[in-house]
Amino acid sequence: MAYKIYLSGEIHSDWREQIKEGITKRKLNIKILTPIIHHELSDNIGVKILGEEDSAFWKDHKAAKINALRTHHYINQADLVVIRFGDKYRQWNAAFDAGLAAAKGIPVITLHSPELTHPLKEIDAVALAVVETPQQVVDILSYILQA
Repeated sequence: MAYKIYLSGEIHSDWREQIKEGITKRKLNIKILTPIIHHELSDNIGVKILGEEDSAFWKDHKAAKINALRTHHYINQADLVVIRFGDKYRQWNAAFDAGLAAAKGIPVITLHSPELTHPLKEIDAVALAVVETPQQVVDILSYILQA
């Protein structure tokens, strides 16, 4: 059975692809689970399925609830959650994912630049590892899955 990891957080860089490539190169038996990373689809899924809204609040509320269904489902399946915090955008949903995973006893790795160490100190406190590069995530996965 494949080890399952959920890759949460920042969607504006190729960090997920770097992790996938590293897993493939090392031939690790890992299944990758992700949120919807197509920003427009994720933002509009509520009104696409449930109908238009006059208020941006309710539009976002619908999308957030539907996206949370996917997030909860995948975090519940995951053996480990990796959460990437980018420098430019604030990933508030990723902070929630860290807390959710930790509350369920699912190990967390946070991935961010050193400049975010102070603002993310409470989130990093629930992580079993705090890394700066996707390669470090792959190295950890390789280590914990070696026979």
